[in-house]
Amino acid sequence: MPRISADTVAEHRANRLRALLDAGREIVATEGAEALTLASLARRVGLSRPSLYEYFRSREELVAAIVSDALPEWADKLEDAVNSAGSVPEKIEAYLRTELAIITDGSHGAVVALSAHTLPDASREQIRAEHERLLAPLVGVFTTAGVQRAQLRAMLVHAMVEATSRMITPGRNEHNEAVIQTLLDQVVHGLDQPIS
Repeated sequence: MPRISADTVAEHRANRLRALLDAGREIVATEGAEALTLASLARRVGLSRPSLYEYFRSREELVAAIVSDALPEWADKLEDAVNSAGSVPEKIEAYLRTELAIITDGSHGAVVALSAHTLPDASREQIRAEHERLLAPLVGVFTTAGVQRAQLRAMLVHAMVEATSRMITPGRNEHNEAVIQTLLDQVVHGLDQPIS
């Protein structure tokens, strides 16, 4: 029997899977989505290809696992941020700032690049469900506040956050804060004057 590096076989497998997923995300973040193969992952973690097949039978399974692994973590962060804030504007700000932090931290781009690849329908359905979980805290805030079409508005706000993330520049704190404040003003207050 092979040696295990944990108290139980189940714990060993969970630790190994965690290391594989983290290494896969690192490959994509540093070398691009195309660089992620079972062979490159096996080399990165020092496993034989047959050992790797115990975890993933194909590149598609690996990609789906990496994407599916990241989304619940992000959903939990967004939910925690909203739950820790008080008023509706504070909850919206907490959501937007947390989502921007997720998008601009580097690993988000790797997951987005991977999710663009062809995946089995079951994997796509799982990813779609998890993606809806990302919007759920904001939908909840809008619903509680009586905002009409809360789901649609949350989707539009998400698109605004993604656009805002492309305007964020590392090291330009004053500029970045002005961009974020403008986003917050738009989402919370809209246009000051009605369009005529």
